[in-house]
Amino acid sequence: MSEAGRERVLRAALELFGQDGVAGTTLSALRTASGVSVGSFYHHFAGKEQVAEALFVESIAMYQEAFLAELKAHDDAREAVSSAVAFHVRCCREHPGRARFMFTERPAGSEALAERNRAFFREVRSWWRVQARHGALADVDAVTAFVLWLGPAQELCRLWLNGQSPEPDAGQVAILSEAAWRSVGGNHGD
Repeated sequence: MSEAGRERVLRAALELFGQDGVAGTTLSALRTASGVSVGSFYHHFAGKEQVAEALFVESIAMYQEAFLAELKAHDDAREAVSSAVAFHVRCCREHPGRARFMFTERPAGSEALAERNRAFFREVRSWWRVQARHGALADVDAVTAFVLWLGPAQELCRLWLNGQSPEPDAGQVAILSEAAWRSVGGNHGD
């Protein structure tokens, strides 16, 4: 299967998994929607679970690379914290299918995902430690930092993508950005 065929499988998977989930999508439906032969499919993927893993890793890679670029674009910790909240919501708005997929279908035991996450969190922790050392950010562990920083924006996007609330607006993003800063900013966000 050419890389174009592999990409066709991943694009079809994003659509089908978004409609029916990984469990509800048949391999036959995935192959039909992508337009690849059985042999071509099995050249790159052992089954739909491997397609789901590849799609998840691809999606999280896109998010993490853009997140790090956004983070590094700001010298001021407050700006970086606020812009990361806005980035998170914007990314979910721009890629709702990928965001919905990542909220609902996390592959278990994926070494590719684990490695990607280790590299990502290593970079974020390094940035955070420098900011905390200078008193710009609270000196908290990475899990607490991410929950306080992006948890509310994540939940807002999840509610929207599940059809339980309207699409997030600029006012909500501003409120969540300020709340994130108050939660993680050094000297209690003052």
